Amino acid sequence: MATRLRRLTTRRSPPKLLFFALLMLAPVCVIGIYNYGQKISYFFRPLWDKPPLPFRRLPHYYAENVSVEHLCRLHNWSIRSQPRRIFDNIIFSNELDLLEIRWHELNPYVSKFVIMESNTTFTGIHKPLFFASNRARFAFAEEKIVYGVFPGRIASPGSLKDPFGLESLQRGAMNGLLHNAGISNGDLVIMSDTDEVPSPHTLKLLQWCDGVPPILHLELKHYMYSFEFPVDYSSWRATVQIYTPQTRYRHSRQSDVIFSDAGWHCSFCFRSLEEFTLKMTGYSHADRVKRKAFLNYSRIQRIICRGDDLFDMLPEEYSFKEMIKKMGSIARSDSAVHLPSYLIQNADRFRFLLPGGCKRNVVQLK
Repeated sequence: MATRLRRLTTRRSPPKLLFFALLMLAPVCVIGIYNYGQKISYFFRPLWDKPPLPFRRLPHYYAENVSVEHLCRLHNWSIRSQPRRIFDNIIFSNELDLLEIRWHELNPYVSKFVIMESNTTFTGIHKPLFFASNRARFAFAEEKIVYGVFPGRIASPGSLKDPFGLESLQRGAMNGLLHNAGISNGDLVIMSDTDEVPSPHTLKLLQWCDGVPPILHLELKHYMYSFEFPVDYSSWRATVQIYTPQTRYRHSRQSDVIFSDAGWHCSFCFRSLEEFTLKMTGYSHADRVKRKAFLNYSRIQRIICRGDDLFDMLPEEYSFKEMIKKMGSIARSDSAVHLPSYLIQNADRFRFLLPGGCKRNVVQLK
């Protein structure tokens, strides 16, 4: 009888041990999901998300010393008797260096530079009006500047307001500012962020050709931290549109047509570590800052020079093949060819944007 009891006890032990094992494992899983939930979600994205419909890609023909009339014909467009006016329309945060490069590049082709900034970030953090306090730096374009200030909202500590809501309001306010700039039907309007820069020859082609699609997304070569770290050609949000009374400022998909190799998108391309932390905590994806340690200057500097991810995230891809291909550090490039001409002409001032210039200042130069 005693032997039988011992056997029964032995048989019932495993469920008891399993219960305690699960009890111990549960908090570990909770902590893991809390700390790495975003990474887990991104890893399984190919299982739960579908890619958007592909764009219809328009080939882009360009070479130096080729007439614009010939280039129009290559695109199956016709030459105009006079160029369209172009309105460059952006909301601005603190990208002073990229703004200077952008406006110098586009100045020969743009009629008005329409720019709006706010006294808060999208997340409701107070910030200076950087453009207003540095306006003298852009005196070369003063006659073309149409400037507006969007009154932001200071977020109370611990508030959970959606930063995309404030971003949407600010982008919506651009419609009135664009109207005040004197835009007319048939003019071209660029809708992009400051760091999404169309190439000058792209604008020249679009303003001189008839037959251009009314809404044309721009495929921009994407760089991270500087032009030393080319990522891919995944940037598509920038558009050039033929203005009509129905045109509204947006930074999302508006058509199925994209113009190949039309410029540059340099993300987090700042001179100082202070500027990095302002963007990390102030833009609409600030929830990616999971820990205070992410904002440590030494960590940020190390990541910039390695070409790693600031937020320790996996690539945002819709297939495991593409995700695995992009895992790890971004490969360095020693090429500074086919970059904005103003950048190369002023390479000494903008060394941090070129190969070999990954070291950053700590604070922003005023």
